[in-house]
Amino acid sequence: MALFNLAFARKNGGRFVLRIEDTDRARYVADSEQQIFDSLRWAGLPWDEGPDVGGPYAPYRQSERLDTYRPYVDRLLEGGHAYRCWCSAERLAQMRAEQQASKQSVTGYDRLCYGMTREERAKLPGFTETPVVRMLIPDDVPLHFDDLVRGPVSAPRPDDQVILKADGFPTYHLAVVVDDHLMGITHVVRGEEWISSTPKHLLLYRWLGFAEPRFAHMPLLRNTDKSKISKRKNPAARLLWFREQGYLPEALVNFLQLLGYPPADDASEIASLDEFVAHFDWARVNTVGPVFDLDKLNWLNGHYIRALTPAELAERIVTHLRFIGEWADPDAGDVALLTAATPLIQERLGLLSEALPKLAFLFTPDADLVVADDARAQLKPEASGVLDAAIAALEDVEPWSRETIEAALRASLVEGLGVKPRLAFAPVRVGVTGSRVSPPLFESMELLGRESSLTRLRALRASL
Repeated sequence: MALFNLAFARKNGGRFVLRIEDTDRARYVADSEQQIFDSLRWAGLPWDEGPDVGGPYAPYRQSERLDTYRPYVDRLLEGGHAYRCWCSAERLAQMRAEQQASKQSVTGYDRLCYGMTREERAKLPGFTETPVVRMLIPDDVPLHFDDLVRGPVSAPRPDDQVILKADGFPTYHLAVVVDDHLMGITHVVRGEEWISSTPKHLLLYRWLGFAEPRFAHMPLLRNTDKSKISKRKNPAARLLWFREQGYLPEALVNFLQLLGYPPADDASEIASLDEFVAHFDWARVNTVGPVFDLDKLNWLNGHYIRALTPAELAERIVTHLRFIGEWADPDAGDVALLTAATPLIQERLGLLSEALPKLAFLFTPDADLVVADDARAQLKPEASGVLDAAIAALEDVEPWSRETIEAALRASLVEGLGVKPRLAFAPVRVGVTGSRVSPPLFESMELLGRESSLTRLRALRASL
């Protein structure tokens, strides 16, 4: 939603507003606001107005605007468009259960309190002292509106929505209408689950004499099994999850563009945010819920990783390691070593989080290196002789470089012992890295250094 709001605002010279809608105190989470700020900033989706940057219509937290809403509630009550309801939570739960049991075609609040005074309602069961305020939905409520994405839309008939809760906080429905008017909002971009609420919002705009904004209801993202993505069940519904996994923000933004806005052809799948903004058009937005396919995101992330220079990629990796707390205060020597090793893994790197595991052997003390069981198991009987020859050949290599290391090992193992390169270098790779698969061997040994390389080869030889 933020991406498409921002794209449309930029395309038309408008302003993208970040408003914290925190009137539902039962669902309030203390750090959720900071997560929104951190997530959108990491994704490169800045806002023009908001709680932390200010703006002409501050404050931008609804919980700080409570005095703003009450006069509008009073206007609706005085105009006959709203009424007080003293029904208890138990009475409402019983009402809903009875409606479901009888399979009524029309459900929702039964208007028991409508037209009653407090004293009259208090004489009936299910009374509570602190009332809420409900909209009085007319019989001729307009159920049709024009949507920027979907064209003419029909919505279901709403019931008498609560607009002011017993705790004095407005509900989302009233607060957004008032704030949209006072903040000069012209376009509202939101998920399709809000289509059913739009008739209520349009009524409030009209009753209060406000100009109506245009609406664009975006399709909801779906899992690969076509089910709706759940914030509670799917970790990928939390934007910072992608940062924790090691995705690049530009890859994620590109991926989100493709989900709601398919490219004209495969050749244009790679597009920057600026390119997306330049060609933005509501008519091209996909109305079918797109499938959130991580395989496509992984492909895009690999593309963007390889588009970086090795130095840029190394900086991204270090920043990622700091963020996840693995390298909270990295040693300058470790940073230099990782920077030098980054070109060895760039072509095969899918996520920033994969970098350190691929290079772990470089940051492991020689005595702590563990040879993986699968790597030890694949060693052939001739591995002992290969290691003896490799150690002898490497002891006098000068200077210690990728070229001289490769030349010495090829001369000793391939030409001297007559062993095929794949079999000749396998024991050396296992000894140096502890793994069957590693970054390019000779470059890795150059970075590891002569002393560590020989120490590790001798340790593996001694264990055979």
